[in-house]
Amino acid sequence: MRRGTCVNKFVLRSCVTLAVAALAAGCGKKPDGAYTQSMFLMNVPAQVKVYGAGEEAGRRIADAVFAEWKRVSDEFSFSEPYSQTSLVNKRAYGEWVQVDDEFLHLLLLSLDYYRVTGGAFDITFAPLWPIWKEAASSRKMPAREEIAKALANIGSNYIQVDARRKLVRFTRPVQINMGGILRGYCFARAYRILKAQAPGYAVELRLGSNMLAYGKRNWEYDILDPFHEDKAFGRLAFGEGVVMSSSGREHFVQIEGKLYSHMLDLKTGYPLENFSNLVVYFPHMEGDSFLASAALAVMGKDKAFGLLSKMKGAAAVWIDGGGKESVFLNEASGAGWKKNKALF
Repeated sequence: MRRGTCVNKFVLRSCVTLAVAALAAGCGKKPDGAYTQSMFLMNVPAQVKVYGAGEEAGRRIADAVFAEWKRVSDEFSFSEPYSQTSLVNKRAYGEWVQVDDEFLHLLLLSLDYYRVTGGAFDITFAPLWPIWKEAASSRKMPAREEIAKALANIGSNYIQVDARRKLVRFTRPVQINMGGILRGYCFARAYRILKAQAPGYAVELRLGSNMLAYGKRNWEYDILDPFHEDKAFGRLAFGEGVVMSSSGREHFVQIEGKLYSHMLDLKTGYPLENFSNLVVYFPHMEGDSFLASAALAVMGKDKAFGLLSKMKGAAAVWIDGGGKESVFLNEASGAGWKKNKALF
């Protein structure tokens, strides 16, 4: 039985969001003494903040991070017509397609997550994307027949890989979209850059609602109320590490008078119910354990927390559809949680 995955783009971006991102773009020295540079990437605001650096050093680090992020986005984007992903999607049904080492690594990692999560993480969700994008635009529920037809062409089990020869093919006309791990992969790539180019600095990276904290500093991550974005819900405090957020209400839409999440359950093809947000903290940036944290949300709270209990130092906050939180703090995480709606 197939589970679910995160459809990262099924809601059209509003003019307000674009205006906010435009205002945030730019670079310079901030009052807190950090060099800050911002841009819009992968359909979300992105930011590099380097503490204790002058403009020259801060710009060098930020430029290197953003250049790598743009490369990753261009190389593996589902929507970029000349990306490796697009090439594979066009040719791989019925024939073997050659890919490079990096693409193969990301694909095999995605397939590992598919198996580990029992199908909850599935990069072949593409047929559902246009259906819910249209539903978000028209404010009308899609026909059940459309959903059923889309589900029939979803399944990572239809992907074949010859790892030795670096070849990929599909046994059914599926489409792959590795967007669910690309933001985490951007952090993994950026971490290598920071180790080489930012010794002695503390650096904060933001990519959408995700955060990488590098260097010694008392780091904090504020979680906003999923129902009132201008209000605080709580705060995670931690040492360096990565925070990944899977927010079902960050880009919700109202259809026929009801709010729906952008997180889809592939058992049904419909948005997840009784879910608002899952924020996960990982203290270690080595390895790939944090790349597909979005898959945890569609596994459900109990299974997600069970999997996290096997990951040293992990912590998480789950917020259900009614706004009630459940907190998981691994003994070795060192993270702290404080719920306080008066934080800001």
